[in-house]
Amino acid sequence: MGECKTHLSLRVRQNLKDALQKLADREHRRLGNLGELLVEWSFEQLESAGSLERLLKQKIRPSSGHRDEK
Repeated sequence: MGECKTHLSLRVRQNLKDALQKLADREHRRLGNLGELLVEWSFEQLESAGSLERLLKQKIRPSSGHRDEK
């Protein structure tokens, strides 16, 4: 039998949601499935780093072409 899942609601900028949707489409996945994978992976990274501060210091920053300015 499968694992029981629960709903998680997040608020993100519209341009981030649009970019995630494009990525999900390219990967032939639903947005919710992509989000689940990203949350699980990032949680594992956070646990491995030990704290959010340490994780953010180790973060590989995207090139300037991939990040939207505020």
